[in-house]
Amino acid sequence: MVRAVVLPAIGSPLEITDIELPEPGPRQVRVRLVAAGVCHSDLSLSDGTLRLPVPAVLGHEGAGTVVSVGADVTHVAPGDAVILNWAPSCGRCHPCGIGEVWLCADAFTGAAGVHARTADGTELHPGLNVAAFAEETVVGAGCVVPAPAGVPLAEAALLGCAVLTGYGAVHHSARVRAGESVAVFGAGGVGLATLQSARIAGAATIVAVDVSPEKEALARAAGATEFVLASSGPTAKEIRALTGGQGVDVSIECVGRAATIRTAWESTRRGGRTTVVGIGGKDEQVTFNALEIFHWGRTLSGCVYGNCDPVRDLPVLADHVRAGRLDLAGLVTERVGLDGVAGAFENMVRGRGGRTLVEF
Repeated sequence: MVRAVVLPAIGSPLEITDIELPEPGPRQVRVRLVAAGVCHSDLSLSDGTLRLPVPAVLGHEGAGTVVSVGADVTHVAPGDAVILNWAPSCGRCHPCGIGEVWLCADAFTGAAGVHARTADGTELHPGLNVAAFAEETVVGAGCVVPAPAGVPLAEAALLGCAVLTGYGAVHHSARVRAGESVAVFGAGGVGLATLQSARIAGAATIVAVDVSPEKEALARAAGATEFVLASSGPTAKEIRALTGGQGVDVSIECVGRAATIRTAWESTRRGGRTTVVGIGGKDEQVTFNALEIFHWGRTLSGCVYGNCDPVRDLPVLADHVRAGRLDLAGLVTERVGLDGVAGAFENMVRGRGGRTLVEF
């Protein structure tokens, strides 16, 4: 038995309970977690914005060491440090075939399986494939990637989602070029990683936008050259004023709300790029008129998992960490045990802090 955070039903309070894991079968790996980041996607699963089977063990941004492996696992062995990959690509579907592995059609099929059982025999699903809010987990072989050397394993958990997403939004989706101006909406875990990535890309003006004045110090430490308090007035107008009236070259929305997406769009210069990273609900409707789409010539695009391939991109991120360009510890504003996950959810709802890290 191991301790885990379980979501009994959509909208229900989280429960910390003992679960029984099976031994790893063929192409499976058992991992003892060192740390797991608390991501907004976990909150989206708990409130029903993301629809996956429940009851489930939550958590998808994690790192740890391999305990044991099943048959046909050759890329990791017991004792190896690994990072969890919550969206493994199948290598067979159309997106995988054209190199867009972050859009794999079968990435979430594992969430429908039985991951573990409670003491009374209740079947549990892995919330986002990897069930990282637990002392140990059993995952498919594609859900583990060898951890890069020279990166502290606890902080390396953040590479598995927040940093891949933020880095990819800047470098793969928006393709920020040196000297450009960038606005990042939302200074939570992903937003702070996006700000650091914009700095790495060589952006000249980096505007952080958030509703909380307490986020300014975090944002500036991550690379923001300007901070705009979204609740204080017409945000898009203020951002345009910071860029000679033109608007920024790139806006990256990390919140997932219709009003924020619309503001990001209006903050982008004519011919610029707006990238949406935040996960919004179906009721969040964004409207545009036909004339403005023609007139402004902007590009609006979604961004899934930072358009990243973890196997390709994790070594690049590790190089940035080892060189001091990427500060993983700077993304973490609170370190808790499993009993702190519910509080971390509440902080996200209230817009407080950056990333909360669960340490085992």
